[in-house]
Amino acid sequence: MDTVSRAKLKERGFKRLLKSFKYAFEGLKYAFKYEQNITVHILATCLVIIAGVFFNISTTEWLILFLIIGLVIATELINTSIEAVVDLITDKKHPIAKVAKDTAASAVLVFGLVAIAIAVIIFGPKIIIFIGGL
Repeated sequence: MDTVSRAKLKERGFKRLLKSFKYAFEGLKYAFKYEQNITVHILATCLVIIAGVFFNISTTEWLILFLIIGLVIATELINTSIEAVVDLITDKKHPIAKVAKDTAASAVLVFGLVAIAIAVIIFGPKIIIFIGGL
């Protein structure tokens, strides 16, 4: 691969813009193919969307759910990229590499727990009413 200056890489234009979207979709494709946790997040997303439709949640509740879903998936993608960079730098078990990977995974965990709390706040009362109405 030829080396190209950073300035050359940052040139603007429609063709460059299209390539940036292509690369982003390649990143998503990679994550869906090789990262097990993305599959878990997508399954959870599908369940939340089904529950949202079933319980006829408000527009505000939809906005909150889509925001948190996007944050969880984006954080998982950032975690994947951090792990890949660490693996690129070293193939040895190093305590600092472990810190980088573990803290990146922790960020996903934190957002995941926040997402669960939000789901409980939004769906909990609706589920209780639904069960009570049976």
